[in-house]
Amino acid sequence: MARDEYPRPQFKRAEWMNLNGQWEFEFDDGRAGLRERWQLGGRKFSKTIEVPYCFESRLSGIGDPSAHDVVWYKRSFELPESCRSKRVLLHFGAVDYSASVWVNGNKVGEHEGGHIGFSFDITDALQEGANELVVRAEDYARDLAVPRGKQYWKDQSETIFYTRTTGIWQTVWLEPVGGIRLERVKLTPDIDANTCGLRAFVSGLESASGKVELRATATFNGAVEAASSFSIGKSVTNHVIALNDYNYHDSRWNRWWSPEHPHLYDLELVLTVDGREVDRVDSYFGMRKISIEKGRVCLNNHPYYMKLVLDQGYFPNGLLTAPTDDDLRRDVELTKEMGFNGARKHQKIEDPRYLYWCDKLGLLVWGETANAYEMHEDYIRRFAAEWQAAIERDCNHPCIVAWVPLNESWGVPNIMHDAREQQHALAMYHLTKSLDPHRFVVSNDGWEHMKSDLLTIHDYEWREEKLTERYADTGTAIAARPADRQLHVGGTEYEGEPMIVSEFGGISFKKSDWEGWGYSGADNDEDFLERLEAVIRPLLASPVVQGFCYTQLTDVEQEINGLLTYDRKPKVPLETIRRIVDGRP
Repeated sequence: MARDEYPRPQFKRAEWMNLNGQWEFEFDDGRAGLRERWQLGGRKFSKTIEVPYCFESRLSGIGDPSAHDVVWYKRSFELPESCRSKRVLLHFGAVDYSASVWVNGNKVGEHEGGHIGFSFDITDALQEGANELVVRAEDYARDLAVPRGKQYWKDQSETIFYTRTTGIWQTVWLEPVGGIRLERVKLTPDIDANTCGLRAFVSGLESASGKVELRATATFNGAVEAASSFSIGKSVTNHVIALNDYNYHDSRWNRWWSPEHPHLYDLELVLTVDGREVDRVDSYFGMRKISIEKGRVCLNNHPYYMKLVLDQGYFPNGLLTAPTDDDLRRDVELTKEMGFNGARKHQKIEDPRYLYWCDKLGLLVWGETANAYEMHEDYIRRFAAEWQAAIERDCNHPCIVAWVPLNESWGVPNIMHDAREQQHALAMYHLTKSLDPHRFVVSNDGWEHMKSDLLTIHDYEWREEKLTERYADTGTAIAARPADRQLHVGGTEYEGEPMIVSEFGGISFKKSDWEGWGYSGADNDEDFLERLEAVIRPLLASPVVQGFCYTQLTDVEQEINGLLTYDRKPKVPLETIRRIVDGRP
């Protein structure tokens, strides 16, 4: 079965059922399905598809990149005996862009938003024996107000845009649960107090006939470091986990999380009613702090230089979906082997399994979402809802240190002069801060900032002497106007925020069968390495730049400006890249 690993590693229950694999499939270009009542399951679909891969991908077994806005899926399943006395949740990791779902002809729910997961309680629609699951997914290939990221609205990918993803593209699974259960938790580490805040969201309390308690047990390498129980009297309850171990401020001895030392605490959560267990969830957290101290970016109270790589999260055979979990892990490993300590996930809310490997192996992540290209009321509603859901889903990952709602004024193309678009960017900054005040937020990455915690700049200048001159001091950097864009709009001014060059490089170098382009070009290995050093060395030497993000990790379709080819083969030795990224001679 494809993608058979547990899909939600930060909130894990022991019992679950994977629904990936072969499904019946049908295009519905004429939009006849609802009229002909395909949701009732009587129609035999003419194709099969390998879920969770989108039909545009080769791994789906279909591999059709043309636009089909409406598609249908169908499969049957039987519940194991152990599930039949419980509530059953049906989870979708992601369906692009909207989904309607039926079980045994009964509609169990709808969802809009192509990059974030959702679930329905399908218990009341289930029957003995075989159950039939039908999904209608609708994308909007030509609608530029849909948050789509790098998915192209034209038939053939070109420039910076890639093949679309339509329909199911992450794992589909079932989960048996109790009527009283944990919906989610929010974990907030505080390394200065050596505590971790725990906010528990509990459903079904109205049916509880006794005392509801949550027991939280934190362990490190198997040793219990904190164990406490507290009463649950309302659907949202706050608690503080006080750790017993002493975290030395010397990084050689502490248990704080960092890319160099990705220490994690395991967390067991047990929900009880009058002492009887009704739910059990396994999770984890990292004791990590990201902050700005006296104008410097700090990780765990120490100045920290971010060396990020831009990562589009595309794969040649799976597009937005990694072929296997090992492919996600290998991307993290390759990033670290080249000397980078972080990744900026670009125009994609990433699979939770990728974030898990970043937590586990140690890699900083800037969390970004898919942007649209036109702004109106439908866009604002769609975008704000999905962005909030993404923050709520991913806020417990210690790897995430920054949130980036907007990139290069995509979706707000007139932000330079349009007060409404300026207010939208500002609103996204404050919405994000209201959900997560403990991480950096960049309102509009690259230029034309409203309020942002970091001054981020996109600069594809390739001449070393120009970059050295430009980033010699703050004044010359702000005055440079890369891409002929102002760095601030709407009356916002520079107020000493740390400066990060969050896109640069983009050196094209053909080392595969793919034809394409980049921001500057190399002819051979030696030329490529010289060009790479010429753009990285000035930023490392700059007295004002506190980090960078190199474009990019891999080639993607017609973009051949990766350090790796599209199929993840290094263009030059990884250790040589690491030497340059480290600034070693």
